[in-house]
Amino acid sequence: MAAAAETQPVVLKESAATKMVRFLSRTPVYLLLAFLGVLWLVPTFGLFFTSLIDPAEIGTTGWWEILSKPSAATFDNYREIFNNEDITSALWTTILVALGGTILPIIVAAFAAYGFAWLEFPGRDWLFLVVVALLVVPIQMAFIPLFSLYNDLGIFDSVLGLILFHTAFGLPFAIFLLRNFFIGIPRDLLEAARIDGASEFRIFFRLILPLGLPAIASLAIFQFLWVWNDLLVALVFARDTQPITVAIFSQMRQFSANIELIAPAAFVSLAIPLVVFFAFQRYFVQGLLAGSVK
Repeated sequence: MAAAAETQPVVLKESAATKMVRFLSRTPVYLLLAFLGVLWLVPTFGLFFTSLIDPAEIGTTGWWEILSKPSAATFDNYREIFNNEDITSALWTTILVALGGTILPIIVAAFAAYGFAWLEFPGRDWLFLVVVALLVVPIQMAFIPLFSLYNDLGIFDSVLGLILFHTAFGLPFAIFLLRNFFIGIPRDLLEAARIDGASEFRIFFRLILPLGLPAIASLAIFQFLWVWNDLLVALVFARDTQPITVAIFSQMRQFSANIELIAPAAFVSLAIPLVVFFAFQRYFVQGLLAGSVK
């Protein structure tokens, strides 16, 4: 018993002065982070308060005056955008393109990443190097050939065309990210499953996908935000089938003073991806930290 007592670690309690010194030493960092956070949120709050201003007063008042006069705020502008057929159609198109452009590349990339990580076939490493090299290819290089290809296939200015474009250019990063995550899964788990008679498809669906959920969720957030906020690709490959970014851009170009429509539409376009991000934030953090500790 005496020997056991001697081996117990001694826990030293910090004094109040030590805790105070540590807190004060970190205070400047906390203040700087708080300042940067408020600075980053100012445009968002400005856009939201602008969307609440009565159309008759938009040109004569600033958004900050809503803070001192909350009774002047109105949600009529939001009712107007949901009664605007162009905006609602563009919002629905954006949802379809964002979901398709997120789900399809994740499915394809998950299968490809599993093959690159755990299946042996000739030229596997060289083919993976080609996939990594595609990460540096700018999308502008594909506009002219894909424009011609889409015309020949009859999918120009369609939701399918936008989904396929985002899938093609999202696959290299998706395969690279998921392959690096899948290869960190212990080999013993896969060998045990093969000894038990599990097929490669069963291993993929029952073992790899559940373990790879954090990385898949992180990839889904990245891909969804990229597709949702895209403007360049939509401007080139969409005319009548316009996502919300193009619809807002068209309103700014045609009606430069139509702020009562642009502001609420822009805030709705901003709020939806924020909701998606915060809904999957836990998986996002897990995916970013995956593999950092073994």
